Order: sequence, then structure tokens, then C-alpha cells
Amino acid sequence: MNNNVDVLMDNLPIFIPLILLELALMITALVHVLRHPHYRFGNKILWVVVVVVFQIIGPIVYFVFGRGDDSRA
Repeated sequence: MNNNVDVLMDNLPIFIPLILLELALMITALVHVLRHPHYRFGNKILWVVVVVVFQIIGPIVYFVFGRGDDSRA
């Protein structure tokens, strides 16, 4: 058990930036999902689930495939 804590403490300088990046990406994607009504695929509930559950990959998938056109007609 002590070995796991040692590994965590040794790699903490790597984990903190990754955690901050993941949180920033997730919050940015969630704000975009909740503010914009148009998506290329799926609906708002689907994209909220994808962004939150699949963490780093979910927001990237949303921005690449799900984000609709931002132009207002």
C-alpha cells in the first residue's frame, strides 16, 4: 500500500497538469454544449454524457464531431 502512495507522490508533477487540462477541457465543452442549441450529431443530453463520462476524449470528440455551426441565421 505504501508503494502506491510513493508512486503517486513521485508522479504528482505529471498528474496535476493533466488533471487541470482535463478539467479545463471538460468545463469548456460543457459550457459550449449548454449554450448552443445546434449539434451535428445527437442532442444536448447525449453530448453532456459523452463530455463528462469519457473525460479527456469526450470533449475532444464533441469539438471535432458534435459541435454545430455557430453562425446565427
